[in-house]
Amino acid sequence: MPVPAALTLVPTPIGNLEDITLRAIRVLGEVDLILCEDTRTSGRLLQHLQIKKPLQAYHLHNEHAVGPRLLERLAQGERMALVSDAGTPGISDPGFLLVRECLARGLAVECLPGPTALVPALLKSGFGAERFAFEGFLPVKKGRQTRLQELARETRTLIFYESPHRIVKTLNQLAEVFGPDRPASVSRELTKLFEETLTAPLAELAATLAARPVIKGEIVLVVEGAKIERPNREQTRDNYADRENDDTPEQQSDDDDTLA
Repeated sequence: MPVPAALTLVPTPIGNLEDITLRAIRVLGEVDLILCEDTRTSGRLLQHLQIKKPLQAYHLHNEHAVGPRLLERLAQGERMALVSDAGTPGISDPGFLLVRECLARGLAVECLPGPTALVPALLKSGFGAERFAFEGFLPVKKGRQTRLQELARETRTLIFYESPHRIVKTLNQLAEVFGPDRPASVSRELTKLFEETLTAPLAELAATLAARPVIKGEIVLVVEGAKIERPNREQTRDNYADRENDDTPEQQSDDDDTLA
């Protein structure tokens, strides 16, 4: 039997409570401690699953402070699970720092497969999923315009996370930099009762959402990659023929002498 991991990253439902694996339920019931962003949110999930385990807050504001003590306990043999409020921990949520320090100390880390918002939003967009880039949240202020300019010519499908109160501003900025006609898709309330996906050009999406009195739910924004124009076969053949005919008589004579 393999030795159980010291730390296990456990994905939790992004909305529908049925979207949790049997393995995730088993691990949550076996560990000594569950680290979570909000003990109230995770407490409701554990109550639904009929699991009673100690919870400890672990989030962006305390991960540096509580990390060393957690690592000591893990090194002493305690087993812990790390969850976020929703989805897979470590993806735009706390987790990276603790995982990195565990690995540096030779402590085994395991990550279970499970719910994440970016995959269903990508597939529902209808854009290419063969190559895509997950950008998470854009910088709120410093570096925001620079990042947008860098991504404007990215040919892969782009995926962003965004808050409901900032989505219209982001769509308008993307329309300015990427062009108003760039196809995009906004998914919100994924797996929940009022799940919605809107697909349209960036400017149209911005106008549609701006007209709403209120926007609710965490949002995944998917933007089609830039189209790079490539010459067709006829153009390529014509260009090649033109280059062949550009040789002057003197150049052709020199070539003949060389070959001789």
